[in-house]
Amino acid sequence: MKFTMSIPIGDITPGEFQTPAAVREMAVAMESAGVDACYLTDHPAPSAEWLHANGHDALDPFTAFGFIAAATTRLKMHTNILVMAYRNPFLTAKAAATLQVLSEGRLILGAGAGYQKVEFEALGVDFHKRGALFDEAIEVIRAAWAGGAVVKEGRNFNAVGNEPRPALHTPPPIWIGGGSGKAVERAAQSGDGWSPFFSAPTMTKANQESGIHSVAQLGENIERLNDLRASFGRTGPFDVAIGALAKLDYASRESADRYIEAVNDLAGVGVTWTMVEPPHPSRQAFLDNVQWFGEEIVARLPA
Repeated sequence: MKFTMSIPIGDITPGEFQTPAAVREMAVAMESAGVDACYLTDHPAPSAEWLHANGHDALDPFTAFGFIAAATTRLKMHTNILVMAYRNPFLTAKAAATLQVLSEGRLILGAGAGYQKVEFEALGVDFHKRGALFDEAIEVIRAAWAGGAVVKEGRNFNAVGNEPRPALHTPPPIWIGGGSGKAVERAAQSGDGWSPFFSAPTMTKANQESGIHSVAQLGENIERLNDLRASFGRTGPFDVAIGALAKLDYASRESADRYIEAVNDLAGVGVTWTMVEPPHPSRQAFLDNVQWFGEEIVARLPA
């Protein structure tokens, strides 16, 4: 099992998280604790109502990850999730390829179709075409990374022999986000991983409905995904990433024991990465929690 951990640079508490020193300190702490990756989300123009209710701020993931890549040597960077339809796919391919080269292959491109209609409208993208735009983007991005001229007429672009660079010998894996049946199919057909989520009462209605409700259901979906991959003739490594259901008390060995049991339950149905979101009432509290996680969770699990 590997761990991808939220780095709280969406928190705008003055001086605590959105400073160069804070980002460097938090990233290095995660790397030192043995955490495998850090993750950021993608909200260029979220709804103000959502943001001030139970939403979250977000720095641009590619820009922030460029800084994190320069501050670390091993820590992977995981977009969770990048909404493909928000950007021209050639621009996404360029940003991702640049980060992959300058981080020496440490990007995980978690991607999704998106769900916030007002954000699509602010960015001039048709919300109702998000699924088709997502599929189109994955195709174009993989072609751009492969090198050579790309000929493709899309819904909002026309490439007539354009050659994006840098080409990548080792492109980043693309993890498909979402718990819906369509997300499972998309992950099986065109993804290198699947990143669903467990449903929670604080989520929007759409996300509650598409979320996973139990470990047993998760296992059934992973079995279906593997069957679909086989039917598509797809082989090779494939990851599944999701957060554990067990709530973790960062001051309790007993809680750590329960959490490790929950992580092992996930591994038992085919999960390869666990997503973690430590509490961060302050930067120091976050750093303390990261260190505790390294000592009480990472160090106690098989390498």
